[in-house]
Amino acid sequence: MNSAQAQRLYDSGWTQIRNGDFTSAFKTSEVGLKNFPEVASEWHWRFRTLKAEILMRQGRYEDSLAVFQLAIPQSLSYSESAVWQKLTQGSALAYLAKHTEAQTALLQARSLAAEKQPQLEGEALLRLGTLAYLQRDLNQSQSRLNACLEFARRRRDSYLEASALGMLGLVAARIEHYDESIEWNRQALELDQANGWLGLAARAEGNIGWSHYLIGDLVNALDFYTKADKHDIEAGVPERRITWLNAAGDVYYDLRDYAAAEAKSREALTLADSLRDTDDAIYCLQNLALIAIARKQYDDAARYTDDAERREASAPDRTRELYTRLISADLVEKMGDLSRAESLYQQIVRDPAAPRSLEWEARAGLAQTHAAQGKFALAESEFQQAISTISAAQDSIQHEEFRLSFLSSAIRFYDEYVNFLLSRNRPIDALRVADRSRAQTLEHGLSFSQNKQLSPSLAADKLLPQDIARRQNASLLFYWLGPAHSFLWVVTPQNVSLLTLPPRDEIDTAAAAYRKSFLDLRDPIESQNIHGRKLYEILVRPAEKLLPKGKRVLILPDGSLNGLNFETLIAPEPQPHYWIEDRTISIANSLALLSRARTEAPPQSPYLLFFGDALAISKDFPPLADAEQEVAALLKHFPSNRTSFFMKEHATPSNYLASKPRRYAFLHFATHGTASITRPLESAIILSPDPGMHDSYKLYARDIVQQPLNAYMVSISACNGAGERVLAGEGLVGLSWAFLRAGAHNVVAGLWEVSTSSAPQIFDGMYDGISKGQDPATALRNAKLSFVHSKGPRRRPFYWAPFQLYSGS
Repeated sequence: MNSAQAQRLYDSGWTQIRNGDFTSAFKTSEVGLKNFPEVASEWHWRFRTLKAEILMRQGRYEDSLAVFQLAIPQSLSYSESAVWQKLTQGSALAYLAKHTEAQTALLQARSLAAEKQPQLEGEALLRLGTLAYLQRDLNQSQSRLNACLEFARRRRDSYLEASALGMLGLVAARIEHYDESIEWNRQALELDQANGWLGLAARAEGNIGWSHYLIGDLVNALDFYTKADKHDIEAGVPERRITWLNAAGDVYYDLRDYAAAEAKSREALTLADSLRDTDDAIYCLQNLALIAIARKQYDDAARYTDDAERREASAPDRTRELYTRLISADLVEKMGDLSRAESLYQQIVRDPAAPRSLEWEARAGLAQTHAAQGKFALAESEFQQAISTISAAQDSIQHEEFRLSFLSSAIRFYDEYVNFLLSRNRPIDALRVADRSRAQTLEHGLSFSQNKQLSPSLAADKLLPQDIARRQNASLLFYWLGPAHSFLWVVTPQNVSLLTLPPRDEIDTAAAAYRKSFLDLRDPIESQNIHGRKLYEILVRPAEKLLPKGKRVLILPDGSLNGLNFETLIAPEPQPHYWIEDRTISIANSLALLSRARTEAPPQSPYLLFFGDALAISKDFPPLADAEQEVAALLKHFPSNRTSFFMKEHATPSNYLASKPRRYAFLHFATHGTASITRPLESAIILSPDPGMHDSYKLYARDIVQQPLNAYMVSISACNGAGERVLAGEGLVGLSWAFLRAGAHNVVAGLWEVSTSSAPQIFDGMYDGISKGQDPATALRNAKLSFVHSKGPRRRPFYWAPFQLYSGS
């Protein structure tokens, strides 16, 4: 093999590495070594260093180091191979947690590269930045990675650029800049996918998953972990799956699927031990300990934590060590050793190295320990500091979509505080704390857009629930679903009453089954639906006697109740009937927002903005058969000189954004809609495509929130207008949430697929009532009652119940 052939073979090996095809790359290195067996040969060392690099990237660190047991010839001391030897050795040593030796090798590599092989200086910076990250010297890591990124862009080295971007994303996540982390990794992923670099793509996907996990977005986290796992298998590096397998175990643990969580973490631990990967093995043991505690298998949990602590001695990591200590504290607290638990929690709280997520967990644990010891003042102080730490962490997230899911992983601390206050017979204080978890992103956004600076803690302390009920001329039903038991606060202008309800799982099961039954051709009353009756008995019956006659009811739902229309619950006396026949009902997001909500009468001579009857884009979004009827219904209530209609080819997203929607008191959309479970702000109203842009037919929720509104009413006659994904604290996030966030005072949206045959009549009746001075809740109820009291299939909830009124902006 001549030099030109050797060069092509060597280059192909590096191409295979970058493409993630390590199996082929390893074979290439072996072919090269077979053709150049002479150890004094430069080509022999090029292929030797290539082989070592492949082994290192496969996670076979000790095998990689073994390749260099033979010293490189003196004649090659300043060669490219000499630099690669130090680079590969440094990385392998770093991942084996031999940080001092790794730093020596990598500094030698950088010095040698700067002097003799300048094209490799960026690679040295990348690996030094990675080492600093592993040592938790995040300032040093950022500095070196930024220098690497600048080097890569200057030399137009896209692979090095993608590598640096991915590592910067990891650092950003470590310093709790979660939206920044996702953006760094998104840029890396775009480069990886454009070039077919599977290995790097897997890492970027996994890191994005981790950031989503840290902000509580479990759905997206699991999705990205699954993609990373799949791409690492395709890339021929199943060893890299350790991280994603164990991370998936984290998600399943938070979803309370302990069997799946244990299976993933055990598989990851087996892989880690086979590779002698101490770092990842410790993370796996931490997961297994948490799962064992949740299952009350305390001996197993102690064994896992002891094993993790033993291994930590050979690979010290302060943050990880503190997390093992937190698990130990939780364990001894569960076993009744409160003094030991208190000591461990305090060590974490006082440690300056503890990240905020560990701090609030430790404070919540300390609060529970104080409460169990009867130190109630200390317990409350710790709860308050835990909640304040959570709020500060959420406030630090700039990207609104990432703020939305943040409480998913922290809501249990609110639940613990609520239960503590209730145990102290302080139901109103518990209600205020519960409300602090509600609609935080919605309230933050509205306050920001209105240039109002609000203190959440101050606002919570000043909430007067009875005054809110008085101003709203309504009774308030505030639900809180918990794992052991749930609660309902019944707030009237005269009293605040607390009721205990069954656990969350029981309510969730009944709510899901009842909603599913609406797709049945039978009327739930006629079929004697047990779930509609059961939900009434659980959720409403205990409160009925406390509700003044004639007052409307504002529901503040929690969890799965966000997807339930309370009007459809079946009251048994004097004969089975839907609760809508007894009460005027609407939905609110939080007491804090209700306290500032307007209660004004419908505006006189209002202006209407209408979008609908859009062009059919595909078979998924066919023409709406009754769109013209809906237009005719609107024209009966709004004079033509006060309406702006955008229909057919004019009903485009760009025309909405250019229409100055803030000028209108009423906005109405008669279109298809979509709801996104994984990305709620990707929910969209389906309109006509903008000219020359066939794929630009969606008006996204994320675009809606950017257009300030002052609308008295927004009506969305679309499927899933309210959204499909329930986020802890925020409720059902989708189009209705987006319009409230933009500033609408009331929003009517669909909880499920809307019947186009019933929509025109529902909205005709509603607008007729509003034009006569009725409030939106009363007007919408009367329109629905015309269906309920009719004969034939239209009395079924499927036709009238998807439309729900959201108030409180």
